[in-house]
Amino acid sequence: MFRALAVLRLVFLVNMLALNAYRWDTSMDRPRAALAVLVGLTAWTVFAVWAYDEQRRRSTALFVADLAVALAAILATPYVKVDNVHATLPGFWVTGAALAWAVHWNWPGGLLAAAVVSLADLSVRADVSQGNYGNIFLLMVGCPVVGYCAGLLKEMATARDRAERQAAAAAERTRLARVVHDGVLQVLSLVQRRGLELGGDAAELGRLAGEQEVALRALVQQSDTAAFGASGDLSRALSSLQSPTVTVAVPGRTVLLPSAVVEEMTAAVRACLDNVTRHVGEDAPAWVLVEELDDSVVVTVRDEGPGIPAGRLETAQEEGRLGVCQSIRGRLEDLGGTATVVSAPGRGTEWELTLPVPARPRS
Repeated sequence: MFRALAVLRLVFLVNMLALNAYRWDTSMDRPRAALAVLVGLTAWTVFAVWAYDEQRRRSTALFVADLAVALAAILATPYVKVDNVHATLPGFWVTGAALAWAVHWNWPGGLLAAAVVSLADLSVRADVSQGNYGNIFLLMVGCPVVGYCAGLLKEMATARDRAERQAAAAAERTRLARVVHDGVLQVLSLVQRRGLELGGDAAELGRLAGEQEVALRALVQQSDTAAFGASGDLSRALSSLQSPTVTVAVPGRTVLLPSAVVEEMTAAVRACLDNVTRHVGEDAPAWVLVEELDDSVVVTVRDEGPGIPAGRLETAQEEGRLGVCQSIRGRLEDLGGTATVVSAPGRGTEWELTLPVPARPRS
């Protein structure tokens, strides 16, 4: 939309220069000052087209300066033009600044910019004709309408991007389900059968393989609509992880989040607990604390193991072992949150999983 506005700005510039050139001999009281203003507006138009082309340059200061230039051009009209001239020096050129506010801040920005420009325009006129009133009326109506349409386009673009991501995720999920079914599930099934046949320690391995097969099969068969749709209770999901060695403390109310978020947070916590079992011991105690703050949900996982030596996680990632990077930090980053770890040799390890959430009623 800013590129379309750039084209419109150039049209306004040509119109402004043409009209002032046509009326130059009869309307300019101070030709040199008028020429300086027109040159300045031309230079600003070129700069604005360049500045608005990149999103990183669209700062609040740029929009304020753009509107200030338009107001200065209007207020300069009585100084450079003769009395009783019904058109301001910039004319319709000032509409570009007001429309820029509308595109960026939607209809409230468009309405505010149009009102400021209209007041400045009225302040330099001795009287208001029917034509002037019509121009102001169109500006006051047109800018909010453009802003409203810009807001709708942004919402549509966001919805489109979300739908594309969900479609891509569903396609990838289907592809991975085929890969898992053809490879991992068949291997787990074979390990389960052979373990039961061999007995002893192999039977225990077979039993564990059977449990993982059931869990993995349920994961690849669940529907995408459930994952992206209804809400889930994070407190209830994490409470299911409680065991003789894991203590879970949750708020005395439900912590409702989208089902996909609940599943990913639960998986991240489970990955933390798996690390406790693997690196501290099967009987090592661990604690899970869920806190619901005003703008975030924080889940803390703590153990009293030997701790993680400094630089160990970075070294593991460089060596290609991405368990912590993908299972914990990767999941939180995908959800827009953060996963930080505090650990020291002999002092245990504490993971803090923080997920920002919009303000919502608590039940």
